[in-house]
Amino acid sequence: MVHELPVTFELISLGAMVLLLVADLLIVGRRPHVPTMKESAIWVSFYVALAVVYGVIVWAVGGVTPAAEFYAGWLMEYSLSVDNLFVFVIIMARFAVPRDQQQKVLMVGIIMALLFRAAFILAGAALLEQFTWLFYIFGAFLVYTAIQQAIPEKEDEHDDYKENALIRVMRRVLPLHHQYNDGKLTTTVDGRRLFTPLIIVFLAIGSTDVLFALDSIPAIFGITKDPFIVFATNLFALMGLRQLYFLLGGLLDRLVYLPYALSAVLGFIGIKLVLEALHTNSISWINGGEGFHWAPEIPIWLSLTVIVVSLAVGTVASLIKSAHDARIEAAQPAPEPEDATK
Repeated sequence: MVHELPVTFELISLGAMVLLLVADLLIVGRRPHVPTMKESAIWVSFYVALAVVYGVIVWAVGGVTPAAEFYAGWLMEYSLSVDNLFVFVIIMARFAVPRDQQQKVLMVGIIMALLFRAAFILAGAALLEQFTWLFYIFGAFLVYTAIQQAIPEKEDEHDDYKENALIRVMRRVLPLHHQYNDGKLTTTVDGRRLFTPLIIVFLAIGSTDVLFALDSIPAIFGITKDPFIVFATNLFALMGLRQLYFLLGGLLDRLVYLPYALSAVLGFIGIKLVLEALHTNSISWINGGEGFHWAPEIPIWLSLTVIVVSLAVGTVASLIKSAHDARIEAAQPAPEPEDATK
């Protein structure tokens, strides 16, 4: 028997999540530093374990369905958040952000992502409740995104961050200084108040978060329609992302097949949304406003299985390829030193 989550449980959960994020923010603000691998691993393990335990609590309180929806949504959003790290790495390198300030940038970026996603979630939930035909659009958009994700990028496209129109405008409008000022947004030069490059970095991270939300929010609504579970999965996916950034480091470049795994997940969720739209069709000029009974309703356990298998295969295949490439590189003879007498 499926039980709905009590409102009291949802409110207590949201309060605890917000307090945890605020505590994390205060720690970063008081002691900006470059975390060690051990510190990052401990925090990432803590947040992953916290999500697993929370899923068990959801199971106990609301039943197996909301728990399965939470786990499926969390895994998908977590994998998409890891994909965000690729762009974050490029932005940090593009703007030469000092290592000891990168934690602050990541934390601000995570908070901005939460705010943007919360707005998208509230808007999406309200729209889907009134206009179920939006599943057609969401599904088609996710299938299109999956195809784009599966198309290999040129090497220079992957390594280069292209500033969007907002960043280019801000560069022309804001009085900018070229140096960072110990993590501050402004600095004073010859009595003139100037913005540091940090303001542009925040804008770059924030605008990137909006673009990623356009993918992740329709995808999570393909798994669950409960706004609380949607928000909770997003929040848990973003927890520990800052520490994961420092833990993975150069490993991100080795996850060469992760984009294809994400493409498979997004494509599956997109097809699931289209099938659900067909099954519950209410558009008058399609089948007379009646649903298509042949369109199956994909169960949540199948969604969870597809997500887990896709991510596992993509990760394992990436690590195998990286190890193979490393062996080939190690087997190649070292270049002979040039003769200084020539």
